[in-house]
Amino acid sequence: MFDGYDSCSEDSSSSSSSEDSDEEVPSLPASLPIIKTNGQVYTYPDGKAGMATCEMCGMVGVRDAFYSKTKRFCSVSCSRSYSSNSKKASILARLQGKPPTKKAKVLQKQPLMAKLAAYAQYQANQQNQVKSKTVIPVKGFDWGRYIGTGDINGAPVGCFKHVPMGTSWGDLAEGVRVEVPNTDSGLPVKVYWIAGVIKLAGNKALLRYEGFDGDSGRDFWCNICVPDIHPVGWCAAGGKPLVPPKSIQHKCTNWKAFLVKCLTGAKTLPIDFSTKVQQSMQFPFKKLMRVEVVDKTHLCRTRVALVEQVIGGRLRLVYEECEDGSDDFWCHMYSPLIHSIGWSRGIGHRFKRSDVSKKLDGQVDAPGQLFAKVKDVDQSGEWFKDGMKLEAIDPLNLSAICIATVRKVLADGYLMIGIDGSEAADGSDWFCYHSTSPSIFPAGFCEINTIELTPPRVRTTDFHLTVAISIGQPVAVTCSLNK
Repeated sequence: MFDGYDSCSEDSSSSSSSEDSDEEVPSLPASLPIIKTNGQVYTYPDGKAGMATCEMCGMVGVRDAFYSKTKRFCSVSCSRSYSSNSKKASILARLQGKPPTKKAKVLQKQPLMAKLAAYAQYQANQQNQVKSKTVIPVKGFDWGRYIGTGDINGAPVGCFKHVPMGTSWGDLAEGVRVEVPNTDSGLPVKVYWIAGVIKLAGNKALLRYEGFDGDSGRDFWCNICVPDIHPVGWCAAGGKPLVPPKSIQHKCTNWKAFLVKCLTGAKTLPIDFSTKVQQSMQFPFKKLMRVEVVDKTHLCRTRVALVEQVIGGRLRLVYEECEDGSDDFWCHMYSPLIHSIGWSRGIGHRFKRSDVSKKLDGQVDAPGQLFAKVKDVDQSGEWFKDGMKLEAIDPLNLSAICIATVRKVLADGYLMIGIDGSEAADGSDWFCYHSTSPSIFPAGFCEINTIELTPPRVRTTDFHLTVAISIGQPVAVTCSLNK
């Protein structure tokens, strides 16, 4: 993975470089260590005895191993290429009316800093292209500062099976090593270094560069699913430079041996981790798909809405009649509030017909298999009936369990529920719950579990009600409510 390691100096350069370049080449910082990866050399000639720089390709090596008596080239091919390009340069100079120089410049030769500058420009262009295609993240809440390094923990991503990477998070754990951008290099180009995961909190990871040991002063939080996080070995495979942070370069003289030692037996991300992230960000719902969704102004009915945006599995829905897109709301693609076109008619649910006469170009009904499936229920025995009483969570006040009434039994196990004492005369505030919903309970549930039950707003005394109990036949129960 690591071809070598070099420590370089800025005090001198080869004589041939000074002769062949009209521009002054800026020097690199003194004793800058740079690791060579994938055969690509990121060094600068130090001018020390026994070293030489190829005048054709810029390769630095042992002088005695170079070709020819003058030791100007690292190989026969470089010598021949230099000669050929010198002739081309001389001919070009004559055609342009310029006098030939004593030593014609090599057309293909570039100083190291020129190569680094070109590499930096390439990186900038690539980043600009990516930014133009992706949504720029908005700076928001600082989870890293909030969680810190104390005892506060974030729920693991693996707990959320409905989110991207929710089913592939087993690859992440504390101690995993990754390759990340080195923000403490002092170089004009983007370089990388290895870091270890100190703490995980959801998608966020607290990282520490290798070499800092127990020093947490340079620890940093980042999202582990961003494109800049890579498994160990990614730099070697792609020819990217691995450079230790500037603040710890003095601690070690052989960083290659250091990395080999600290990475032996260590775990890293799977090689296809970034592919998994990208695949998990692909969602079946697409823009302009038509769905049925609850009417937020009348909970008792549904309306047709169009998918306007899909972000992280969450859908921004705009009601079909809304032309300016302002009548919208968000919900998850697995939300029980959305259904396929025709769902309301199929189970007998109220539905507001759209005033739109025909579909726009690109609109298509969302396939039924995209929606969350509900459990099949056996309705052959005793079942819910209109008018039965129960306890239910108020959808407009989720902290309250209220006395409620089954107002209508629909097909496929769905029920229309109304909250006693606060129902609208026309039933516009009824809401739909499935019989398997954890939001409905039999009468007496709150009493058994010592939970406060919200009584009806309009209180009466000594009235009879029929309740649905979880097992057995419906029974008549007399309840007395205090005035």
